[in-house]
Amino acid sequence: MKSVLVLYPSPGIGHLISMVELGKSIIAHNPSLSITVLISPPSFNTGATDVYIRRISAAEPSISFHRLPLISFDFNSFPTFESIIFEVVRRSNPYVSEALHAISRSSTVSAFVIDFFCAAAQDIAVGLRIPTYYYYTSGAGTLAILLYLPVLHRLYKKSFGDLNEILSVPGFPPFPSSDMILPVLDRDSTDYADFLQVSRCFRTSQGVLVNTFESLEIRALAAIRAGDCTPGDVMPPVFCVGPLMASPENGGADAENDCIKWLDKQPSRSVLFICFGSVGLLSASQLTELAIGLERSGQRFVWVVRSPPTEDKSKRFLRPPDPDVEGLLPEGFIRATEERGLVVKSWAPQVAILNHEAVGGFVTHCGWNSILEAISVGVPMVAWPLYAEQKLNRVYLADLKLAVAVEMDDDGRVPAEEVERCVLEIMSEKGKQMREAITEMKAEAAAAISAGGSSIASLDAVVAQLW
Repeated sequence: MKSVLVLYPSPGIGHLISMVELGKSIIAHNPSLSITVLISPPSFNTGATDVYIRRISAAEPSISFHRLPLISFDFNSFPTFESIIFEVVRRSNPYVSEALHAISRSSTVSAFVIDFFCAAAQDIAVGLRIPTYYYYTSGAGTLAILLYLPVLHRLYKKSFGDLNEILSVPGFPPFPSSDMILPVLDRDSTDYADFLQVSRCFRTSQGVLVNTFESLEIRALAAIRAGDCTPGDVMPPVFCVGPLMASPENGGADAENDCIKWLDKQPSRSVLFICFGSVGLLSASQLTELAIGLERSGQRFVWVVRSPPTEDKSKRFLRPPDPDVEGLLPEGFIRATEERGLVVKSWAPQVAILNHEAVGGFVTHCGWNSILEAISVGVPMVAWPLYAEQKLNRVYLADLKLAVAVEMDDDGRVPAEEVERCVLEIMSEKGKQMREAITEMKAEAAAAISAGGSSIASLDAVVAQLW
């Protein structure tokens, strides 16, 4: 029978792209293999996936997509995106079981590779004697923290959000307890219980694949592999297989895209790109502060503007409408900046833009995909976290001198003066050291995925385990 690798990403375009890129890399090492990706269609906004899936299906005949039935429930009764995702995965288990049984009847399932959000499906594969691996779509630093969570759970009895202490985790720079992964700030939440369970599930898998490369996260990887993050437990092998990212063409851009045409007319490394991921939203007042700071900086820019979060709780998890840019941004802003700036509604081809010669800086929400994309093209960052593990990513980027970290006021707002400071720091002569550091890391990233590189060797080791 033919061998099939089954991948199970969590709902969301960022996790899907990263998982598919992993599949493409594995196929490059084993062309005879076929891959089936299980898709849980979300009933809430996690970024548009349909166009991407159609593009991959057309370009990669060895990769097929199996859509699981839509899980319908009152997601407005759930407090967070993460709690909804965990629930969707739990309720999808019967369909995942059916899919794995069906695939097993006609093929040999070499392995089941699951997103950490999909830990509830691990027991299904165990029952079928299918080797199960985790694919961690963020970095080794936050993996170290997640693995160490049971230790922190025993050490502290207060919620991290109320603790007001500096936390120490093996392999990671010290950080304020308030910067902990957002869903686990509240010790009494269902998210906290789910993440604690995920931490324990990692230990019982055949291995953990991480979308990073060795030289980017030396300390975290050493701590994980030494067992410092899992005292008293056996930690399975950790494989660094990144950076894995969508190619510019899979980012949906072409030469006729308005952003690309505008960038073609700008000087080299002169443009600041501002984008907060596929679902990141800023309040109306924060958009105003960003606009004022951006105008004061005098820098060229491409800014992806989205509508602010809705006040209608019944729509808070739905995709927001396209923004009324003129109404949202300060009066006269577009006219004052039209010679040096481009405001884009809702979406822009991020990978293609970051790869453009004109781009010299990136204001990012610190999603891991965005971080790897910036590192891989040598573009320094302004680290402006919004949710998930992004505050921790900001800590790590600043520690490595790859980004300038925004400082927020007591209300969690970034004032115009701070916006201006950060923009000028990465776009002016002040940012020379940062640009040099990220240029060096760009070369390290390229080396990791070139012939004989560390990530290629890790991928070879995974393939050797499976076939």
